[in-house]
Amino acid sequence: MGHLTVWKVLEEMIADFRERKTAVPQNVMDDLKSAKTLLNISKAETNREEKLLLIDIYLENVESYLVSEGEKLFGTAYAEEWLKKLQEARKEIDEEEEEMRFIPGLPREQKWVRVKLTPEWSVEKLVDLAGKVGLLYKLQKEDSLLVYGEDKQVKDFIKKMTTKHSAKGGK
Repeated sequence: MGHLTVWKVLEEMIADFRERKTAVPQNVMDDLKSAKTLLNISKAETNREEKLLLIDIYLENVESYLVSEGEKLFGTAYAEEWLKKLQEARKEIDEEEEEMRFIPGLPREQKWVRVKLTPEWSVEKLVDLAGKVGLLYKLQKEDSLLVYGEDKQVKDFIKKMTTKHSAKGGK
């Protein structure tokens, strides 16, 4: 689910309330802020399920208030329009959720590269190549491998990958 995208839609809805000179209770604003804070925290954690559950709860609280209050004050069409936007936002996958830039458990001085697995570059081939240049690795999800180590080794790894790819495919 696109938690950040849903959060942004709810933020837009609050802005729309304010444009219409309608106050939003502090507890609803606090829930929205809490969801945003937890979204930021969850990016850096490896065990995110509990945080994501709390984020869902906060976002649902904000949504239920805004949609029901919006329907009372501005009509059914208003509420339905925002519900459609929220439904679309839930279908999206946030870029931040898709690819995390901070890698938990990786020492700060380590350089890293994330390699997407392909039929040409299987896990076995990438692990073998990483081992040859002295790098460590972690399998991430089912479609990528995180390779890390010293800067020079990571550069050597990338050079060898591109050299082998160029020799095979002529690309």
